[in-house]
Amino acid sequence: MTYLERVNSPDDLKKLTISELKEYAKEVREYIVKVVENRGGHLASNLGVVELTIAMHYVFDCPRDKFIFDVGHQSYTHKIITGRRDAFARLRSDDGISGFENMSESEYDAFTTGHSSTSLSVGLGIARARDLSGDDYNVVSVIGDGAFTGGMVYEALNDIGASHARMIIILNDNAMSITRNVGAISSYLGKLRLSRRYKVLKTRFKRGINGIPLIGGALVKATEKIKSAVKKQVLSVRMFEQLGIKYYGAFDGHDIGELVYVLNRVKPTNVPVILHIVTRKGSGLYEAECDPVKYHGVTGKVDNVLKFSDVVSSSLADMGSRDNKVVCVSAAMLPSTGLERFRELFPDRCYDVGIAEQHAAAMCAGIASSGYKPYFAVYSTFLQRAFDQLIHDVSINKLPVRLLIDRAGAVGSDGVTHQGLYDLSYLNTIPGMCIMAPRCGKDLKKMLEWSLNYNEGPLAIRYPKGYAESSDEETEDIAYGKWEMLRDSDNGVYVIAVGPNMVEMARGADCGLISARFVKPLDTECLRKISNNGNLIITMEENVGSGGFGESVLHELNVMGAGCEFESFAFNDEICDCRSISSAFEKNGITRERLNKKISDFISNNKKI
Repeated sequence: MTYLERVNSPDDLKKLTISELKEYAKEVREYIVKVVENRGGHLASNLGVVELTIAMHYVFDCPRDKFIFDVGHQSYTHKIITGRRDAFARLRSDDGISGFENMSESEYDAFTTGHSSTSLSVGLGIARARDLSGDDYNVVSVIGDGAFTGGMVYEALNDIGASHARMIIILNDNAMSITRNVGAISSYLGKLRLSRRYKVLKTRFKRGINGIPLIGGALVKATEKIKSAVKKQVLSVRMFEQLGIKYYGAFDGHDIGELVYVLNRVKPTNVPVILHIVTRKGSGLYEAECDPVKYHGVTGKVDNVLKFSDVVSSSLADMGSRDNKVVCVSAAMLPSTGLERFRELFPDRCYDVGIAEQHAAAMCAGIASSGYKPYFAVYSTFLQRAFDQLIHDVSINKLPVRLLIDRAGAVGSDGVTHQGLYDLSYLNTIPGMCIMAPRCGKDLKKMLEWSLNYNEGPLAIRYPKGYAESSDEETEDIAYGKWEMLRDSDNGVYVIAVGPNMVEMARGADCGLISARFVKPLDTECLRKISNNGNLIITMEENVGSGGFGESVLHELNVMGAGCEFESFAFNDEICDCRSISSAFEKNGITRERLNKKISDFISNNKKI
């Protein structure tokens, strides 16, 4: 029996020796690679924390002790140890397990996570609840160095240091977030990584001169001042200890014996501590170690779709060559949002601010106020974090910040924390916000070109990851606030669809079909034409119903006093944890079958009348 088969719980893990733990780590790493190659998932980040996670479970008593993994996408080893080894083979599927920590999945998952820079705040909250209840368990927050570009980290550190709350922070330092980390904090942590080298050199030096007969001890004392000066030069001042958090490190994150020793030493500490652990992202898989960006997220089976991010990449590169006012901004997502090419061509006009969406949005406001044309490319799920800045800094000042909202709508395998189902609702509430939705790549290209000269206020162009090649046909030119009539109706039924998935779903239906290029403002002229008494209007969108496109259309129809029937196809007002786009549509009643039945019932009833 392999070590992988022997371990079905943390208790089983504790029965192994340190040398056996090393063999177990090899088997876990091989299993993760095998599953992710088939199912897709976050590979490099998980390979980097295999030994660390094993050591944590070896020393602590989870689930009584609480582990909070920042982002949660590095929790595969944690899931395998905690009784989910077999289910892991069905990673990121509806009948398997989530790719992130998920409270509804296991008692071992202390918190549902998916966004960066949150684990310290959550950990402090759990620690304070523990103290209020008079309990005595440990709280361990694991956070990557990439998360230190997010402002929430510093809000939490400030509070943790002032409160003296008993908790353990493990800084997983691999010099990466999704891409290589940027900014002054990354440079600071690089200096702290030198501390391990310094300690090793100091130990060897001390042993060497102590061995010199008669004068060895005197030489040790004589060099103390010199060593202190060198230490100050190498390490500078430790930020964490100045905040009141005890710092230990840096330690080798792939030495299980050292990790077990260090964790046992800090376990009884009654003050907040931070352990600085240095790891290699992709450790154990040569390809992933050499290219951790490529192996950050592995797709598994290749999607048979074209990517909107590729259209963004080519279009922005072309626009940037013609207009030196075009500026691009990313929050640690340059390759995946299509901005890598722009940075290669125009490095002085492309800014990666790290995992800091609030800062990015406010910075774009400053750029726009100075006459430049900022394009902030960001996933829908992450833009949620910048809601206040969109109102306070962008909208109030009527600034033409261009938002390129990627992965909008149902996202599939990334699950509950990454669904892009809310952006239409909250963007709809922002005064002066213009919202567009392309139905294909050529449509997006025209929207990007049109946006170059749009200066009336903030503009959002939202789209899912991909679109069907069959839909990439020629489109009409853009006219402000105007929808595109793809097919007129001869039976009084019109479908107004937002985005490529909804347009494709309605293509074969017996109805008129309109692509809602503008979600805000609405095309009221078109609505008046199609809202005759006796007609049926159906809206379709990948967004929750509350505050979405359908509600906007219904409100406008009521204002007009229209006598038509109305139906909205939208997501239910509940959290969606579906791990495939098709299952998400099915669960929320957004299907061809329901659409066709609604249309046929309407036509049948009209004939009877």
